[in-house]
Amino acid sequence: MAERRSTFGPAVLVGLASAALVAVAGNQAWAKAAEGQGIGEEVASVSVAVGEAKAPLATALALVVLAAWGVLLVTRGRFRRVISWFLAIATVGLLVAVVGALFAAPDAVADAYAPYGITDIDVQRTAWCWLALVGSMLALAAVALAVRVVGRWPAMGKRYDAPGATEATPAPDERSNLDLWKAMDEGRDPTE
Repeated sequence: MAERRSTFGPAVLVGLASAALVAVAGNQAWAKAAEGQGIGEEVASVSVAVGEAKAPLATALALVVLAAWGVLLVTRGRFRRVISWFLAIATVGLLVAVVGALFAAPDAVADAYAPYGITDIDVQRTAWCWLALVGSMLALAAVALAVRVVGRWPAMGKRYDAPGATEATPAPDERSNLDLWKAMDEGRDPTE
């Protein structure tokens, strides 16, 4: 029991926090033109919006990973194991998207300045791309742990299941007074 709890909390927290970090980082500038390169003010102000490389695919996949963690928390049994493998696939895709955007960001910024006749420009990566890389690697580590031990993690109680998913009502002679009162409160006839 202690082993189940010792991996559950940290894995879920690291998985959620790292996916949230990548979701935020993917919407920030990953590369920018270095300042002081003699770019005209008109060109610099026009190209501020296009001269920043972002990673929308990383943001989208990070949100998928966050949603999959939520589903993993409320399921149990074989479906939980299937969701953990889906989560692993989504997290590997997230890491691939982050690495791809990390290498493509400087070229995207340089291409944004090309229409203005600026071809030789110094582009620097920002801290956001490195934070996204660290976040995606932490997310992958948390998911690897989840896939390995998700079957031993605690599950939500059955009281959180949908009302139609409850077990059959007990036979009349097996019901307690409390069951009879609950049935009347719910508008059912307890004598049926």
